[in-house]
Amino acid sequence: MASRPNLLKISHSPLRRRASAKNLALAGPAARWTPARTPPVTDPDLPPLSRREREIMDSLYSRGRASAAEVRADLPEAPSDSAVRTLLRLLEEKGHVRHEQEGRKYIFSPVVHVQKASRSALRRLLRTFFSGSVEKAVATLLDAESRELSEAELDRLSELIERARDRRRPSGSGDDR
Repeated sequence: MASRPNLLKISHSPLRRRASAKNLALAGPAARWTPARTPPVTDPDLPPLSRREREIMDSLYSRGRASAAEVRADLPEAPSDSAVRTLLRLLEEKGHVRHEQEGRKYIFSPVVHVQKASRSALRRLLRTFFSGSVEKAVATLLDAESRELSEAELDRLSELIERARDRRRPSGSGDDR
């Protein structure tokens, strides 16, 4: 029997699954290592990003477009130049980033529109911190920021809530207040 290459990494890191030759044999030829804490993909158009990839995307969204050196300058505890270029290449492979060549430099820009990315990030935030509850998130924001909201902002929030109610009401329900 031909030996099968070990595609699973064995590590003592809590982020990685431990694998044995027996587990690899049971998993079959398509087996490969994946982190144990891989977040579920809920939006197939936006695969989850690592913390560092999100930081790079934040830089690109704030700048609009940037070189690898400009992105690196925005990163906290910046990795090496080659690490940033590798992460940008990976983001390009995932479909989040594209590049254009200007002279000898690659200039990167986000592919995903900022509104779609912000909706995805907001859904992730709601799931993570508020058990998916929009009410809990809004209550937390209002509790923390209510003193800083102007009358115009409060009126706008009331209008948005009323519009959301109207969308939920069946047409012709006769609910006139």
